[in-house]
Amino acid sequence: MTKVASNLTDVDGDAVRIRLLELAQKNGSSLSSLSEVIGRNTTYLQQFIRKGSPKKLEEQDRKTLAQFFGIDEIELGGPVQENSYYNTATPPKLAPKRMQDWVEVPRIDLGASAGPGVLAEQEQAFDTFRFSKAWLREQGLGAAKLSAISVKGDSMEPLLRDGDEILVDLSPGPFRDGIHVVRLGDALMVKRVAAGAPGRFALISQNMAYPPIDVAADECEIIGRVVWKSGRL
Repeated sequence: MTKVASNLTDVDGDAVRIRLLELAQKNGSSLSSLSEVIGRNTTYLQQFIRKGSPKKLEEQDRKTLAQFFGIDEIELGGPVQENSYYNTATPPKLAPKRMQDWVEVPRIDLGASAGPGVLAEQEQAFDTFRFSKAWLREQGLGAAKLSAISVKGDSMEPLLRDGDEILVDLSPGPFRDGIHVVRLGDALMVKRVAAGAPGRFALISQNMAYPPIDVAADECEIIGRVVWKSGRL
């Protein structure tokens, strides 16, 4: 998932880029992999999204992407076809979503280690991901308090790989077993957390080369539950 650039000026082009990002997020596809789908270099669609270059998708690229996502080409800036669902007496203009239709999720400037742990000295946003509110509701995350951080290390492979970005729900609530971001001392880690003996947690790695860590509940702070991930194909 890629952030929406802030220097987009053309309204129709803006709408197409926003729609393409929305489709990529919903499908779980990276822009680099979609660039390869249309036979372009891996940065082609990133340039289209972030810098508006090219200003519009080439006809064959648009057609291939529309077929890949199973949509009408008009959603990616194509013409209205004679038998198109959009072919009405007054075809609707493809308009960008209103800002209130999106949620800005902060990307936090630290990594949750899937290995031995990293120090969490500064927890401040350096960037944002933009998600459709409708998509978040579809994922059951409409009420979630979200932050995004990157995974470091290999102890959660193959579920989470080094460099994957994860969405963490920081909403308070009763504990339940699952993948969580936890702070142990000064180290921030992502682990499968399971209730152990009374008053204790087991921090479990996906990679069997890493043994479980048994800790007292009051020694381990559960920051949030991991609810979604993105990563390169």
